[in-house]
Amino acid sequence: QVQLVESGGGLVQAGGSLRLSCVASERTFSSYAMGWFRQAPGKEREFVASLTWGGGPTYYAGSVKGRFTISRDNAENTVYLQMNSLKPEDTAVYYCAAGRVATMDKDDYNYWGQGTQVTVSS
Repeated sequence: QVQLVESGGGLVQAGGSLRLSCVASERTFSSYAMGWFRQAPGKEREFVASLTWGGGPTYYAGSVKGRFTISRDNAENTVYLQMNSLKPEDTAVYYCAAGRVATMDKDDYNYWGQGTQVTVSS
């Protein structure tokens, strides 16, 4: 059982940056693909970014490509999401997830964190 804990969310003005972190409890963290998803009020949970167990290749939703960067540090059991040039439409609860393959489908991920709120003001 992998436990995931996100942090780093908060309130930021449009154009600003945030870095989200997700720490995993398992030493086998390095064997998992990791993903970030987000869910805005009244909307479905949607894919943001993912990467393989080795840190590459990486995959991004079209809406965040060029602004967000996913990375991982297997020695620290941590995956990051660097978010730049934030927009009000990026406002959502952000979740990290662990799975066997780095896909865009939330059903392929077995373990989820509790989420961290990101709010971008205009």
